[in-house]
Amino acid sequence: MMNLKPVSLFNIQVNALSMAETVEIIATWLVGSNQSCRFVVTPNVDHIVQLDTNQSLQSAYRNAALVVVDGKPVVWAANLLGRPLPGTVPGSDLVPAIFENAQKEQTPLKVFLLGAMPGVAERAKLNIETQWPMVQIVGTHSPAFGFEKDTTYSTEICRMVNATNAQLLLVGVGAPKQELWVNAHAHQLRVHAALCIGATIDFLAGEKARAPMWMRKLGLEWLHRMSTEPRRLAKRYFIDAIVFPRLIAKAWWQRRRAA
Repeated sequence: MMNLKPVSLFNIQVNALSMAETVEIIATWLVGSNQSCRFVVTPNVDHIVQLDTNQSLQSAYRNAALVVVDGKPVVWAANLLGRPLPGTVPGSDLVPAIFENAQKEQTPLKVFLLGAMPGVAERAKLNIETQWPMVQIVGTHSPAFGFEKDTTYSTEICRMVNATNAQLLLVGVGAPKQELWVNAHAHQLRVHAALCIGATIDFLAGEKARAPMWMRKLGLEWLHRMSTEPRRLAKRYFIDAIVFPRLIAKAWWQRRRAA
């Protein structure tokens, strides 16, 4: 069994895995016979801030099979706190890496896309199957607003996913909604793995553009996203910029006292 390299960071267990290690682990899940749904979450700064007070999100993180970091500021904080991580594993990079692995290994992969606005997942399906012919998008669904509060509707979504015999479920409905929904319904899903991946379906569809590579390398992808969606994201990033340094200071002090 592969070492998942758990480390404690901001009162959650994070897996100190590289992108290649994460893809390898998920690939073994996808070809296995186990029908339980393992799910993956990718904390960024905003998630860490929410985790400080959101007990439901804390529960989802405890139940996740893998917790891999999305966001260089979290990696920098981990290094500062003596919990070094090999790098980031953003969902928007992890998904193409999984597809690329399936293509390289010539292993067919059935995927269901749950999320994005109507029509977007269908465009993502076309792009994915063109670029990675071994990947088959067996179903898509754009859930209605408030779906996570409707138990009957959520059960129907699970049935919809299960009927396609998908191996991998990609859930892109925003945090913390996606993490809470998958945690609540994992027992109803027969996929091998589910990934909580934010705006990745939009990126794959060409609906939204990712930050230039130089911004990603410098840890400035958040700045690019805020500049493209200021009304939705400016307040969030402002709060994160205030709270996250406080959480780092608190964790550093706790570590010092423990030492």
